[in-house]
Amino acid sequence: MFEDFLNALQNFRRNKTRTILSLLGVIIGVASVIVITSMGSSSTQQVKETFGSAGLDMVQMNAGFMRRKAAAASIQFNDTFRETLFEKVEHIKKIWYKNSLSGTVSFGETSSTTTCSAVEAGYIDTFGLSFEYGKSFTVTDDVEGVQKIILGSTIADALFPAKDGEGKTVILTTDKISFCFVVAGVLKEQTSGMEQTASAVYIPRGFYAKKIKPNPDAQTVLVQVDNPSYATSMVNELKNYCQKITGSEYSVSVMSMQSMIEQMDSITSMMSLLLSAIAGISLLVGGIGIMNIMIVTVTERKQEIGIRKALGASPADIRRQFLVESASITLIGGMLGIFLGIAISFAVQYVKSTAFVISVPACMIAFLFSVFVGIVFGLSPAARAAKLDPVLALAGE
Repeated sequence: MFEDFLNALQNFRRNKTRTILSLLGVIIGVASVIVITSMGSSSTQQVKETFGSAGLDMVQMNAGFMRRKAAAASIQFNDTFRETLFEKVEHIKKIWYKNSLSGTVSFGETSSTTTCSAVEAGYIDTFGLSFEYGKSFTVTDDVEGVQKIILGSTIADALFPAKDGEGKTVILTTDKISFCFVVAGVLKEQTSGMEQTASAVYIPRGFYAKKIKPNPDAQTVLVQVDNPSYATSMVNELKNYCQKITGSEYSVSVMSMQSMIEQMDSITSMMSLLLSAIAGISLLVGGIGIMNIMIVTVTERKQEIGIRKALGASPADIRRQFLVESASITLIGGMLGIFLGIAISFAVQYVKSTAFVISVPACMIAFLFSVFVGIVFGLSPAARAAKLDPVLALAGE
């Protein structure tokens, strides 16, 4: 077998142009599969990096916008709902309530309009949000409704260019009513789960419930599951639970970052598979080209085949010789295709400044498939060579 491989390399060296042309289809096919699968894996990885690892155990629920049945009850996210939800639905670790309001934050002559979130103590820490300086609310701040505020980096930089906002007093104006807040901290610009902090503003929900809208129902409910693997199934469980309460399947809108990432992964995987199948066609075309070249090779080397048979070579030996030669072309083409695919992936990574994920299984599958193509399309020429009559082969040119 090894001797057949060395002989194949010598034949390739003697027919360089033919060998290069035979290799091109295999190289392009394997490289295409690797680049396509790398792009799919990289897209999924980029989504995960964009949203961060924090928040993957969270499920967000809002009141639905449609009521299809006249008898359907509206849902109320109050304390009773929270207590009942804990009792009726499994795998819940924590339930957070949040309200949102539009407002303008001012300091001196500078102001910035944004959406303000009234959140409970521990909410910011749960999403793993980091501070440039300062600290988060405490449980006492939330319960007592202390007038503290946390700013996103973009708003803080506009109000406090010297980055000295901690402890300063700003004015939050909402619905033409102004409130004074002491800046507790400034968040770094980041995305974590469903939270984007650049232009975010947070105040204690306890203050919102006492001074802005007494005893409010929550606008948004965030359910933290005890294991991120339950996040996707929790979406359906919450929908079913709320449907039993209200009698309408449209009573709530539920989503989770985990399910969104899984859907994105499913879509990119399907697209990668489809495009890889199309790229695999070039491997088949390359295989047909190899079979054509091998048929020509058998015709050209009839005398060599006849001499080997006259010296005692069996049909199996001749068959193996040409199969090894055919497989060697795709073996070399597969290896070069892998290197080319990885090189293109890293080149795209350099140009786009995005991390590329090389799929090792895709490399192995593309390589093995290329060798398989070489063997399959080399069977017919190898069988033809093995069947040649030594006398006729020696007499032929």
